[in-house]
Amino acid sequence: MVQKIIIFSLFFCFVQRTHISFAQEIKPDDSFTFELCLPNSMLNKPFQLIMQGLVHANLHYQYAFKSGYYLGAGVHYSYFAINEFRVPTKVYGGIHSGSGFLKTGYEKFWSERFGTDIGIRAGQVMSFAVSDALISQGISSNRVTSFYLEPNIGLILTSDVNQSFRLSIGLPIYGYTFNPQLIGLEGDFGYGPEEYVKNSSYLSVGFGYTYYLNGKKSTTPGFDD
Repeated sequence: MVQKIIIFSLFFCFVQRTHISFAQEIKPDDSFTFELCLPNSMLNKPFQLIMQGLVHANLHYQYAFKSGYYLGAGVHYSYFAINEFRVPTKVYGGIHSGSGFLKTGYEKFWSERFGTDIGIRAGQVMSFAVSDALISQGISSNRVTSFYLEPNIGLILTSDVNQSFRLSIGLPIYGYTFNPQLIGLEGDFGYGPEEYVKNSSYLSVGFGYTYYLNGKKSTTPGFDD
């Protein structure tokens, strides 16, 4: 509920700010973006039950063409902790995931202040599961490598000719299937085999910051001050 209120408030602020100026459409160019989000597991029910998302972060560079389409590349990290209250005995640990990716999409500024970024990221992810249950079995970590795919959308609000902030929403999908044995637990937790063939995925919602290397042009008095 708190997240919904925050998202609604941010969206309301974005919509309000879009009425400030429509003097000239902003032309984005090459830029760096950093995003920090909160992940919430979806689709794979065992993953959703046992694992609790703590952080999802992206850092990427992209170059936008005059048409608004862009190409980019970056790195991605996420961490899901074991929810100790959802397992029979307390187990501490989690899953670290890191990825390199390529990115493409379409970025458009509808006014001097407001823009949208719709894209998709694709790459390879390497996940490391660590827990005290694994260590007790003589296993330091379990490693899984798979594809990484993330459709995403950004609602952008510029602060000056070189900087902008955004509300970022994504749906990362990892190509591996989660099971309790990955983190050192036994049993099926009451789920049938059909639940253990679904890819691990989650919804990420958070904030981003973009720095435009070449700046942007504006005809609105005071915008470039």
